[in-house]
Amino acid sequence: MKVKQRYHLKKKKLKELKRDLGEYSDLISNKSSVEFLEVDPNPFVLVDGKPAVIIINEKPFPTLKAALENDIGGKKVTVDMGAVKFVTNGADIMSPGIVASDKDVKSDDVVVVVEETHKKPLAIGIALISGEKMVENDSGKAIENIHHIGDDIWNLEI
Repeated sequence: MKVKQRYHLKKKKLKELKRDLGEYSDLISNKSSVEFLEVDPNPFVLVDGKPAVIIINEKPFPTLKAALENDIGGKKVTVDMGAVKFVTNGADIMSPGIVASDKDVKSDDVVVVVEETHKKPLAIGIALISGEKMVENDSGKAIENIHHIGDDIWNLEI
């Protein structure tokens, strides 16, 4: 992962970021050191040196490490245990592996993919179809995997 730019966020930009994070804004405390890292394909924000926020489609969303440490809410999609290996290897999430979805999930929404047993986050992705269709369909892609356990952001050491 090649870093194009790295800089501390100014107060105005930090305020905008916290506003855009909405219910997740408590990931960034007032005393945190907050840096912006511009990398391909998605930039992200370091909070006290840890990747805490990923920017997907110009919208900030907590990274998986932040999700695990802070037990975040948001729109969730649950996959069966057979899909876990594929999801954590970076595969897109297919409809047959989905056992449940929040009812309000719509196409293009950012979702947290969790496993069915312990409800631990496995990936963050973009919904390609509605939550109802994800569960109903028995074939086809349902979620594009953007960030998953074991990827470059997960393993990032600063």
